[in-house]
Amino acid sequence: MATIRDVARLAGVSVATVSRVINKTDSVNPETAGQVLKAIEQLQYEPNAVARGLAGKKMGIIALILPDILNPFFPALARGVEDVAHKKGLTVILGNSDDLGLKESSYIKVLKKKYVDGFIFASNTIREEDVEALRNERIPIVLLDRGLNTASCAVIRSNNRQGAKIAVQHLIEQGCQRIAHIYGPQEFITARERMLGYEEVAGRLNGYSPSLMVSGNFDIDSGRKAVEQLLARHPDLDGIFAGNDLMAVGALKALNERGIRVPEQVKVCGFDGIGLTEITEPELTTVAQPVYEMGGLAARILLDEIESGVRKNKLIELDVTLIPRKSTQ
Repeated sequence: MATIRDVARLAGVSVATVSRVINKTDSVNPETAGQVLKAIEQLQYEPNAVARGLAGKKMGIIALILPDILNPFFPALARGVEDVAHKKGLTVILGNSDDLGLKESSYIKVLKKKYVDGFIFASNTIREEDVEALRNERIPIVLLDRGLNTASCAVIRSNNRQGAKIAVQHLIEQGCQRIAHIYGPQEFITARERMLGYEEVAGRLNGYSPSLMVSGNFDIDSGRKAVEQLLARHPDLDGIFAGNDLMAVGALKALNERGIRVPEQVKVCGFDGIGLTEITEPELTTVAQPVYEMGGLAARILLDEIESGVRKNKLIELDVTLIPRKSTQ
């Protein structure tokens, strides 16, 4: 493989001149630059990425850390990040943290050594001190979906509370009066906001009771088990708002196993807008987040900060959309 010294020898210039042409750090005489570029092409020289990164402080790599790649919500988020990064010529390194703080810290430690240009975290476990440590090292960071309400970096998520209110109001408009809520882990700000939105609207109904709320874990099995608890407490419930689509799918499964007709006896609404909601029986009503757009926006904000060096400290909440389907109509 050709080296930078081979290029310099063939072009009749110094190694420093070749480096300046490659990294575009200083003005080089156009004729000299042409000789260098011609030598690079002739030798098929590929500059060492690490060396270029050390010289220019840019590696063309960003890291995306997700909590659970098996959840269909997160691949769509990752695709939004990747498409924007790819158009800008950047590579995305993907990590799966399993919502484990130690695993996340390990990613940060290792990837910093790889000279990544910035981080995007869709995380519940990242700590404020981790964010500040990256900031102190001037490494750009964006928090996505489950991130902290922090003033030290950009945070992007959907308007979860408003989305929950829309979901419950839709169930009321369809005739429901005893509406249950399967809520996600309360350490997740998204789950807390959705529960608050549910309480704000459902709490005004005559049929409301706090016992209509049951915890889940944002997966299908916990949604199924939550319905078992709900029916034991309230066999006359007529609506279910699940804190995400996977739990809503579990709810549909549990109702079907008991011969309870959806939507005739119980209406079900989820939250997220994942593709799985279109193939359930019946098709699932959901409050759709602009998942792909969220990922793309996170990438654009991060890349802008990488290029400009200007810190973006703001919380951005994107609008959600109700998609009514047969599970409520």
